[in-house]
Amino acid sequence: MDTFFKLSERHTSAATETRAGLTTFLAMAYIIVVNPSILAAAGIPAPAAVTATCIGAAVMTIAMGVFANRPLACASGMGINSIVAFTLCGPEAMGYGWQTAMAVIMIEGIAILLLVLCGLREAIMEAIPVSLRHGISIGLGLFIAMIGLKDAGVITANPDTMVAIGDVQSPAFIVGIISIVITVILYSMKIKGALLWGILIAAIIGIPLGVTPLPSGIVAPLDFATFGAPFQQTEGGVMGIVEAVTTPTLLLFAFSLMMSDFFDTMGTAMAVAKQGEFLTKDGKVLDIRPILVVDSIAAAVGGLVGASSITTFVESSSGAADGGRTGLTSIVAGILFLLAAFFSPIISCIPSAATCGALVFVGFLMMTDVIDIDWTDVLEGFPAFMIVAGIPFTYSISNGIGLGFITYVIVAVVTGKISRVRPLMWIAAAAFLVYFLML
Repeated sequence: MDTFFKLSERHTSAATETRAGLTTFLAMAYIIVVNPSILAAAGIPAPAAVTATCIGAAVMTIAMGVFANRPLACASGMGINSIVAFTLCGPEAMGYGWQTAMAVIMIEGIAILLLVLCGLREAIMEAIPVSLRHGISIGLGLFIAMIGLKDAGVITANPDTMVAIGDVQSPAFIVGIISIVITVILYSMKIKGALLWGILIAAIIGIPLGVTPLPSGIVAPLDFATFGAPFQQTEGGVMGIVEAVTTPTLLLFAFSLMMSDFFDTMGTAMAVAKQGEFLTKDGKVLDIRPILVVDSIAAAVGGLVGASSITTFVESSSGAADGGRTGLTSIVAGILFLLAAFFSPIISCIPSAATCGALVFVGFLMMTDVIDIDWTDVLEGFPAFMIVAGIPFTYSISNGIGLGFITYVIVAVVTGKISRVRPLMWIAAAAFLVYFLML
């Protein structure tokens, strides 16, 4: 085990990796409940959605651990599942069957995989200026913290001010603040597994407050009804994959989803690499190719099993911050997702408010990159700022990166520094422009 995962080489241990895997899993466990609730709007039965979500996450997270040997975990991505449920499917939207929607997801995943295999995805990452790489890391930190604060109700939407502080008397708000305080205290005391303990203690405190529900059961039966979704027939009697490849509008949708997946993973990999100590000083992710290959396959597998696009989760950074350095962290998280397929009533009891502290603290840790950007150089500083602001303010990794890329090209042109823009940056900026026009 030590040789395969390089535990000694990366100054970690099996115990540390196991703990980190549990931390990552708990930070992601909400998807077991949230994804089925969203996909229900597309007409997918809850038991089948739970099975697809857990099995898909388990298989691809374990694959990430085995082939990439980095502490990254995969599950159905938030955002794309909403597009499936509320844009592609439903009588008030485009009205396609969930089988067709999953076929679009599978096509998108295959397209990204081809880009990885031909080296384009990795080449684009290499073409990104160092300042923008640091900007992505900082923006991801703010985004992660924002997710944690939102899920606990510490911040909330407001029609007048866009965002505001939540109800301070709300039990979820209280649990979220407690999780932050406990995590900071334990980390300051150098307690191993501070982020994990913060989640567990906050979840326990949430029981009498009514935030942490008691399980309605122990074991839940598996339902494989959505497996092979693209090759199932819709209510109209057409196979999902046939309808997807013969409808130009759906192929355009696949391109839009591909852009989102393409750059979301890039940002996530950088965020986790920062905490997992496999990000170089100039912002390059070590061993990025196998990570991108597995992530691309995961997207296609998500469509195949009916779980929506499976992608690398930014919450993986919580496990990396808790000491995870190898793929063993991923394998532990993957095994827990596999168990969750059978014991989902228990796993789903961990409230998102309890994970607030871990996510906020990871956001804090990722802010260190701010000193590595030359803010006095408008070409280096302003595009980086657009990414830093764009990711949390648009609540989208890809949108924020797109704003930064386009801005970089524009500033380079007006300042007479076009030579600093690599060819692939021009292509990426143009692709993002098309992407934004399609939104």
